[in-house]
Amino acid sequence: MYLKPFLLFGTVTIASICSQANAKQSDYITVADQFKQHFHQQLKQSKVPGGAFVIVEGNEVLSLSTFGKRKKGGKLNVNQDTVFRLASVSKTFAGTLASMLVNERKLSWQQPIVKYLPEFTLANKANAEEITLAHVIGQSTGLMPNSYDNLINANVKMDKIINKLSELTPMCSPGVCYGYQNVAFSFIETAIEQQSGMAYEDLLQQKIFSPLDMNTATVGYDAFMARENRAEPHVKTKSGFRKVTVKPNYYKLPSAAGVNASINDISKWLIANLGENPGVISNSVIKDVTTPGVRTTKELRRRDWRAHLDNAHYGKGWRVYEFEGRPLIYHAGWVAGYVAEISYSPELNIGMAMLLNGESRVIAKLSSTFWKNAFEQANKNKS
Repeated sequence: MYLKPFLLFGTVTIASICSQANAKQSDYITVADQFKQHFHQQLKQSKVPGGAFVIVEGNEVLSLSTFGKRKKGGKLNVNQDTVFRLASVSKTFAGTLASMLVNERKLSWQQPIVKYLPEFTLANKANAEEITLAHVIGQSTGLMPNSYDNLINANVKMDKIINKLSELTPMCSPGVCYGYQNVAFSFIETAIEQQSGMAYEDLLQQKIFSPLDMNTATVGYDAFMARENRAEPHVKTKSGFRKVTVKPNYYKLPSAAGVNASINDISKWLIANLGENPGVISNSVIKDVTTPGVRTTKELRRRDWRAHLDNAHYGKGWRVYEFEGRPLIYHAGWVAGYVAEISYSPELNIGMAMLLNGESRVIAKLSSTFWKNAFEQANKNKS
């Protein structure tokens, strides 16, 4: 039952799905309007400093709205071009970019990562040699979850972290179990750069940002700080949200957590992933990155989602949920002071994303409620 929608998605053209959904576009206007009201109420109640959301259907924006301030106590409002850190939502771009190169036969998912990063090894060298690009991008390297994220938090240099990996023994063989990574995930950059002959951020600009007119999207700390219209980070304390400084540590991992973008840019990213811009992101790439890989049972226990999730897997830079029997493509991100979520339904041809400049669990509550209401509306449309 779980794979059936994806088999259908792979055989029916995106265009036909989109045309069917566009004919019923007004069916989700009420859901979008209700979400807008709910979004503003919840952020105000939670005292989140600022945020933004967008809901798209096909190639149209159904609703886009912003809330609050770029900085707590400041005078400048968040607007549609205010840039936020995307944190781990950056992985969705990495998976797509790598898949593009695979489709161009410049990379192969079966290639071992040591081909591009020969200095990488584990306690048993043979274990390292078994890890492929597919395992890296699909979070199935076999390594303990979040291996050496503590060293990234401590701002240790990447070459030292890679050397430390030689002390690790995998908890399973590659491809067998799920282990979410940031450090190991970032190894995909080396393969991308070596095969393209370009810096990761330059290729991302050339193949995704520029063709999609994502005019405020950037990669890295310097690029983020250079943006005047940016959201400042806030962490939750006992006395409320407190502004903190932007930390550069996770920017060491551009593919895992280094992308910055506005909600206006994210609307274009969602539309492209719905198949509306096949000249940039082909249907074959979309199918590739959203094909379920290793099962992620931990996701089934998420507080605001567990009542709705029947199954969960990791694709290639995207999570693949089964939400009350329906496929839902999803990823979330968190980095000090920011949270982000992006998700879309290939069946309903709608997508939703949120960006907040304060660490709050309200984002998960909002997104799960939105999809519950959207799928309920879809059921009403059929009856």
